[in-house]
Amino acid sequence: MRSTVRLALATATAVSLTGGLLTLSVGAAHAATPAKYADDFNGDGYRDFAAASIGGGAFVVTYGTANGPGTVTKTFSQSTAGVPGTAGETNGYGDAFGEDLAPADFNRDGYADLAVADFTEKVDGKVSSGAVTILWGSSSGLTGTSAVRLKITASSHRGFGKQIEAGDFNGDGKADLAVADGIEAVRIYRGGFSKTGTTGTVTKHVPNDLLEPTGMVAGKVTKDGATDLFLLGQGYHNDKMTQDAWFIRGGATIQPGKITVYNSTDPDYDPVGVVADFNKDGYGDLAVSDTQSNGKAGSVVVWRGGSTGPGTKYRISQATSGVATAASPREYFGTSLSAGDTNGDGYPDLAVGVPNETVSSQDDAGGVHVLRGGNSGLTGTNSQWFTLATAGVPGSPSQYGNFGQLVRIRDIDRDGDKDVLVSSDYYSPAVLLPGTGSAITGTGAKEVNLVASFPQ
Repeated sequence: MRSTVRLALATATAVSLTGGLLTLSVGAAHAATPAKYADDFNGDGYRDFAAASIGGGAFVVTYGTANGPGTVTKTFSQSTAGVPGTAGETNGYGDAFGEDLAPADFNRDGYADLAVADFTEKVDGKVSSGAVTILWGSSSGLTGTSAVRLKITASSHRGFGKQIEAGDFNGDGKADLAVADGIEAVRIYRGGFSKTGTTGTVTKHVPNDLLEPTGMVAGKVTKDGATDLFLLGQGYHNDKMTQDAWFIRGGATIQPGKITVYNSTDPDYDPVGVVADFNKDGYGDLAVSDTQSNGKAGSVVVWRGGSTGPGTKYRISQATSGVATAASPREYFGTSLSAGDTNGDGYPDLAVGVPNETVSSQDDAGGVHVLRGGNSGLTGTNSQWFTLATAGVPGSPSQYGNFGQLVRIRDIDRDGDKDVLVSSDYYSPAVLLPGTGSAITGTGAKEVNLVASFPQ
């Protein structure tokens, strides 16, 4: 998930356990009804924002309000009361606590909880064994009280928690948690979860031809109602390192599926992806970054969903007709991805970060494309392009500014229209590009004290 060129969060796709606002009374809902939003940690009916970071050993929760992100925030680390482990352990890398996050109401009490990964954690004396900790939601928000770690026998350098994704992988209506390690395997912990540390059954899934997992994406691909998984990573075919995606089909029995090669020349050690039904045929498609293609100009590969899993693939880049700007080496088109319907036509669109694009003669100033979904999938037709030189957008392009390092599509300001949130790094305020219901616009764009690294 880490790259010397860019610090993109291996995103995870939003779990499909979200819905409308709570309509029951708070007491009744929390007595028996799981949280309607997978990231409503205090149960007030508004989505919250848990922003991951890289290498700092902490993450920040910003609580939502009726008008979007509020001013109430809280930082969590292994120094937070109740959270197990020791803050600041580096093992030569940096404390990875909070680098990957997966929200869901794991114990079904009406408050969303948060699984927090730390693949660098020393456990039982085993260096970089890795750990995944669940922090519980409550009426006062997320808390370290009674936080528990998933149970697994410690093993040096396993990197347990390299990637995590929440979803209903067996289709029983309960939130499950998939955890990839840094060596070979994905383990699926089935719900329910409890504050005593118990879970449902755990199964281990190992691909035959994928050598090193580097990313994971969850979403509904088939129409069976269960959440499916894609494990991304390094393969080896015909004496060459490759970039592969392995499909794992959800259901009462988890079924290993096909592996596809989407880059046969230059492996990407920091891929990101998202699942969305871009052509609205009822099947979820995987959009996955291939930033190494074409001399690192970058591209996005879409693996179309189908009744039994993914089928054919196509590729889109800055060389695709209609996409603004030309494809040039070392621009890393696809560094960050996020999906959502930004123009109200019912088809999900795709925001694509290009943090190393030259803008106004400034190298690596960066920008973000919004590509339209449609009957044939993603195309360059009517796509949009935004930078810090776009009219209405605050700021100005600067060398190494890396605008587009992180992107998220969501109705951030809660006006009913999807917006695009764009970050240049994990530390500075992001820029909110507002939605109008028919398009994203620079008019009314503003800085928001939020990082676009929260789970989608």
